Amino acid sequence: MALQPGQKAPDFRLPSTDGGELALSELRGKKVVLYFYPKDSTPGCTQESCDFRDRDAEIQAAGAVVLGISKDSIASHDRFRAKYDLPFALLSDADSRVATAYGAFGEKKMYGRTMMGTIRSTFLIDEEGIIRRSWSPVKVAGHADAVLAAVRGEG
Repeated sequence: MALQPGQKAPDFRLPSTDGGELALSELRGKKVVLYFYPKDSTPGCTQESCDFRDRDAEIQAAGAVVLGISKDSIASHDRFRAKYDLPFALLSDADSRVATAYGAFGEKKMYGRTMMGTIRSTFLIDEEGIIRRSWSPVKVAGHADAVLAAVRGEG
């Protein structure tokens, strides 16, 4: 089960497309939109990432940063980020350790089959590292707009 509002967001340190590694704790003092997605360059993940890209300036203006996390390698993330001009960092969670800590990895249904994998999930983390909103599982259509409204305190 995904983490819920009011819970402390588990800290992590992961390889980042911005170079080196990024720890969640390094972003204290800022709101963080943390979204977990299954795979670079797949239709739903591309749409979700591009929707966040298209709202990134507004999300930043509201005081938050966006971070995307999947199992993909940094090389894959670099290609995905370049192809779709994504302005925010993508992090590599190769062993799904962080996704598991957030409840964003587990049993899911895909094409009528039950399997283990990343559950599309998003968390809005406040300046003190507390989860303020969670969405899991995420339906891509309209999701970035809902997240933007929550970052602004409108929803």
